[in-house]
Amino acid sequence: MSEAAMIGVEEVTACKAKADAIIGNVEKIIRGKRPQIIKMLTCMVAGGHVLLEDLPGLGKTAMAKSLAFSIEGAHTGKDGKSDDHVQFKRIQFTPDLLPMDLIGTYIFDDRNKDFIFKPGPLFGNIILADEINRASPKVQSALLECMAENQITVGEKTFSLDHFFFVIATQNPIEFEGTYPLPAAQLDRFFMKFDFGYVDEEKEIEIYNDYVQINRIPETIHPVVNYNDIINLREQAEKVHIHPEIIRAVSNIVRATRDDNAIRLGASTRGGIIFLKCLRALALLHGRGYVVEDDVKLLAYEVLNHRMIFKNPEAGKAALDRIVHHELERLVNLKLA
Repeated sequence: MSEAAMIGVEEVTACKAKADAIIGNVEKIIRGKRPQIIKMLTCMVAGGHVLLEDLPGLGKTAMAKSLAFSIEGAHTGKDGKSDDHVQFKRIQFTPDLLPMDLIGTYIFDDRNKDFIFKPGPLFGNIILADEINRASPKVQSALLECMAENQITVGEKTFSLDHFFFVIATQNPIEFEGTYPLPAAQLDRFFMKFDFGYVDEEKEIEIYNDYVQINRIPETIHPVVNYNDIINLREQAEKVHIHPEIIRAVSNIVRATRDDNAIRLGASTRGGIIFLKCLRALALLHGRGYVVEDDVKLLAYEVLNHRMIFKNPEAGKAALDRIVHHELERLVNLKLA
């Protein structure tokens, strides 16, 4: 990377301030989950999507809605002012859902005697795809085009989605009846997969004491950044410096997953590229214009786990941990400047 392309200290400081404002805002609603909030923001700033495999009632919807309400919209109304927040859409996936329920359809306009396109809920900015594995493969494939190419094809016409298009998908890890497991191609489009998890006892009591305010997201959460700030965060993240040896470490990790006996299917080259994007975004959120070894450790499992097929889940996780640890030791011994 050329020096001209690298991010400056002032830009890093400004970006961290924006990120901290979002995190602090979301934490008014989501208590005790800062690591998960940072991972969510990392995916968003990296330009990807996130898959949460967790139980109902742990705050996933509130997280998505709080994030949306923290960002002022891009479109202006008749009064010349921007929307209060970016477009947030929640889709409950069910077995009887049809692709047209997501992408929209053509309806006949009796006044103009012509068919007009009525956009579906995927024409938004932050999309919560709840229980995504309950929808049929046909519906899942409709979502795949949106996530992979940022566009929707209806008949012979293709519609571009907004540049800021972020999918937060959820699936229940213990309920399998009436579900359709996501195919590898779709799993590979999610930049990260992680659990939301329970809060500790102290935070849970705090939530019980303050649940009235927590349930009033529109009154509690107000925009702290705008649409253009998010686009700028994404652009600045691409300028974050990654040492060549850290790039080599990512390559070594990805390639090693293909040769380990505990792993039936290793990570793809796309997985390595996404790993690098997430490392850049995480460094920026932490107020750095460069990636460090600890970033690799923090993100390796979340970025790579769902892209692989393990012969045994526990043995596979242990194998990935061992591969990452080996590369981190190599980086430490190099004493990167």
